[in-house]
Amino acid sequence: MGQTIVIKIGGHAAENLSPEFFKQLHHWHDEGKQILIVHGGGPQISSWSKKLGLTVKKIDGIRVTDPDVLKVTQAVLLGLVQPTLCQKVTAAGLPALGLNATGHPIIFGNYLNQKLFGEVGQLTDINQDYIATALKDHIGITAPLAVGQAGQLLNVNGDVAAAGIARMLGAEAFILLTDVPGVMVENHVLSSLSRQKANKMFKSKLITAGMQPKIQAAFDALQNGVKKVTITNKLQSAGTTLLKNQLGSV
Repeated sequence: MGQTIVIKIGGHAAENLSPEFFKQLHHWHDEGKQILIVHGGGPQISSWSKKLGLTVKKIDGIRVTDPDVLKVTQAVLLGLVQPTLCQKVTAAGLPALGLNATGHPIIFGNYLNQKLFGEVGQLTDINQDYIATALKDHIGITAPLAVGQAGQLLNVNGDVAAAGIARMLGAEAFILLTDVPGVMVENHVLSSLSRQKANKMFKSKLITAGMQPKIQAAFDALQNGVKKVTITNKLQSAGTTLLKNQLGSV
């Protein structure tokens, strides 16, 4: 599936998609690209959790997910965010398919660290055949919810899930669409970033804890077959390009 483009959309970004976003989707769709959108919903999950009196806690950017928070996560992702995204894509004149609503398991996983994180999973496999079939005629839209070995749902960090899916699909491009124009250092967007440079910036805390799993997952995808990885707030903007080699601007 080398003609596949995987786009990760954060919760904030999902609510603020521009006409240019859909124009770019049209362009890729017309070119015959297969497009998969992996969406999060972190701000919405936190908001509803607070309304319901549930604790909102993250460790190194990973949401601690007890059974009640998992229910909220499922409800928000599949009941609010995904239908809204499907509606927006369809309204833009593009064929959308919410993959989680089809009855086919999309992502498979196991516990990341149940004692520490609760019902949080890590990606182990994807339903590649079904995804390939769905993307032939539709823009696929999926939430980062994995099915565990016992059939239970597991909450997977959206950035990590999207990067893993991009890697397993052998995507030509993986785009992390965020609410910032790229990896920021002192209000300056880094045009490029290597893993070595990123590790130094993690240690010096120039890159925040919330951005760390995003960047680490993106590098894993880049090192395992994905041709290009970009972090940006607009599909048409250069943002920050991640590099395989040890060159990287600051």
